[in-house]
Amino acid sequence: MNTRISQPSSISFIKPDAYEPKVFTDAKSAVDELTALYERNTNFLIDNFTALSKGAPIEGRYRAFYPQVSIETTSFGHIDSRLSYGHVTGPGVYTTTVTKPHLFRHYLKEQLGLLMRNHEVPITVSESTTPIPLHFAFGEGAHVEADASSLVDVPLRDLFDTPDLTTTDDEIANGEYEPKPGEPHPLAPFTAQRIDYSLARLSHYTATSASHFQNFVLFTNYQFYIDEFCAYARKLMADGGEGYTAFVEPGNIVTPAGSSHPQGDINPPRLPQMPAYHLKMKGHAGITMINIGVGPSNAKTITDHVAVLRPHAWLMLGHCAGLRNSQRLGDYVLAHAYVREDHVLDDDVPVWVPIPALAEVQLALEDAVEEITGYEGFELKRIMRTGTVATIDNRNWELRDQRGPVKRLSQSRAIALDMESATIAANGFRFRVPYGTLLCVSDKPLHGELKLPGMATAFYRTQVSQHLQIGIRALQKLGAMKKEKLHSRKLRSFYETAFQ
Repeated sequence: MNTRISQPSSISFIKPDAYEPKVFTDAKSAVDELTALYERNTNFLIDNFTALSKGAPIEGRYRAFYPQVSIETTSFGHIDSRLSYGHVTGPGVYTTTVTKPHLFRHYLKEQLGLLMRNHEVPITVSESTTPIPLHFAFGEGAHVEADASSLVDVPLRDLFDTPDLTTTDDEIANGEYEPKPGEPHPLAPFTAQRIDYSLARLSHYTATSASHFQNFVLFTNYQFYIDEFCAYARKLMADGGEGYTAFVEPGNIVTPAGSSHPQGDINPPRLPQMPAYHLKMKGHAGITMINIGVGPSNAKTITDHVAVLRPHAWLMLGHCAGLRNSQRLGDYVLAHAYVREDHVLDDDVPVWVPIPALAEVQLALEDAVEEITGYEGFELKRIMRTGTVATIDNRNWELRDQRGPVKRLSQSRAIALDMESATIAANGFRFRVPYGTLLCVSDKPLHGELKLPGMATAFYRTQVSQHLQIGIRALQKLGAMKKEKLHSRKLRSFYETAFQ
């Protein structure tokens, strides 16, 4: 029989034993320690919650902290000027909180190793002063079984720390964070709680675990592309994988290389809002594809969260309105500039901030178009234009007075219009994730050229497969580059974090 639990009149904090900071000169050992400390503290919260749910008496407020890693340097010494990350800008103490170190193990080892090598200083692992919210301690996929009657009279946030959105923000990534006198400088673009927030959102929006996400990401606004990607991935798996190890679908349904059938439960309850599909490769070097649906709000939402995984590149593949009479349905548009009328990022990346084309991404996309289509050099101009893409937040803009929009589009030299590309590029710029856009002209509203139903079917059948193959080939080319070349200095501001 369950007994009703009352809260004690005076609350004291119940915490794990104090942790003494430890100094490391080896990145692997430092990450091992971060992992052990994180698991100790999250298990403390989970174990106490489980005990309370079974009727244990409340003895106080239960709290545990995120681990943190820090370095201190006293030198203004110049680091190799070719490097875009892996070093700090001046003397001082630099620190960041850490979450899910098992998920970020390779990333943490690389970033910490670069700091040790470039500055010749050790790494210190300690406890931060940032509490771990109970919700994030459980992590994604956890099924919490608690007897509701045991805790019904006591608000959860009176017993445990809960997510604090007042301190979960993008000030560091936006370049707005200014440490107070005596405070350490940030070592990474995202804090542990910001990362945990996004990991939970990714699982919700995509119905796949963050552990399945790959370092090269394709975004699309049409299910046709996802269907083609699934067919391509399943055939790869049946044929042995060709270097890819597994294909993962929403619901974490896994088809391993060498198999034509998925393992386990193959009936997810429903498709999520933005389903993700993962063609996995060792070291997360494969390809993730996400159907973001329509509109800049979705584009911002998903890239806000994918960014915490620190991918190496993301590309937008989708359809657009062609704005030039010389274009034909099915032609490609390679964006080298953006007109931003999406408005969703105006507070984070003001419209006066230029969003430059990235040479490495542009060349990979153009080379992929040549390779897949067979057109080269001057002949490539028959099917592809490079120019400005405008992104707008009103899908039916052409039903309003067109004089204003058309004038702006003409003055900007825009050759295409869509609802997602500039948002994805701007968030890539903001979060230092290399970005690019290759669109396919699907209609020409300014010239009265719209697809009839039969034309649409034929168009999708002939163009989607080729367009997808171009995107996949471009990402494979980017994956073959050295990481330091892809994550170039072009995306770094005056005062950058050391972590990529």
